[in-house]
Amino acid sequence: MWPFTLLCSFALTSALFSRTFVFERNRLRNLTLHSHLLPKFTFHYKSQRHHESINNIIEAAILEADEKGVTVMSLGLMNTREELNGYGEIYVQKHPKLNIRLVDGNSMAAAVVVNSIPKGTMEVVFRGNFSKVASAIVFALCQKGVKVVVLREEEHSKLIKSGVVKNLVLSSSNNYYNSPTVWLLGDGIGKEEQMKAKEGTLFIPFSYFPPNKQRKDCFYHSTPAMLVPKSAQNIDSCENWLGRRVMSAWRIGGIVHALERWEEHDCGNTCNFFSLHTIWEAARRHGFQPLLLPPSHL
Repeated sequence: MWPFTLLCSFALTSALFSRTFVFERNRLRNLTLHSHLLPKFTFHYKSQRHHESINNIIEAAILEADEKGVTVMSLGLMNTREELNGYGEIYVQKHPKLNIRLVDGNSMAAAVVVNSIPKGTMEVVFRGNFSKVASAIVFALCQKGVKVVVLREEEHSKLIKSGVVKNLVLSSSNNYYNSPTVWLLGDGIGKEEQMKAKEGTLFIPFSYFPPNKQRKDCFYHSTPAMLVPKSAQNIDSCENWLGRRVMSAWRIGGIVHALERWEEHDCGNTCNFFSLHTIWEAARRHGFQPLLLPPSHL
């Protein structure tokens, strides 16, 4: 079906290039949920010259939703990158009187990763490109007394600048590759890095997209996601690579925001590290359930 779907995708993109459109409608308690499709391909996001047009489409969707009385909008996976729009900050700055609340979902994603780490873990290896999610995860773990081992000075410096101080360890020694059995994986990690991990290591991604599984003797957890409540209606199709009735944390963040009727935006370059527990507890209270770890780590 790939040639056929590719042609259809290009036709759809050409016909609806300048605006989003609804492709799914769901219900959860008293909420009506709409998922909008932004007609762009991944290569558009990787090209700087397409960023302005993408932001214009997102901005138009925000203003239209605000005019219709929508209370919360989640920006979605590809639409919250720092290099694209500062995790949504540009929309808030440009339209300070918005009634709609924007959620980038990064706080929810960080909360899911922190609560996916097996209980009793005292040391983890952090590997991957620096991001808002990464700094929130590392800060939360260090505050809980978990030692976070960073193997590159650049990553260490960025985490220090973001406010992480205690329990953060910079090590250039290969001994650390063979010590912790929990690795937190972000973007930019290939086969060479994964091959250095100890046999039986649990890889927990905090990236938008799942890492390529290079190790058959290790275990891979899902990208940040949760099971939806049983009361959720019309959740029939799979979201990207996730299983049925599994929703990405970035999308859940907006739903929980609406259910809790929180008044502030949850987007931009700043992150309230101390709110992760509150967000996690709110999601659990509303019926979202964590995904199970691989059998050997239960």
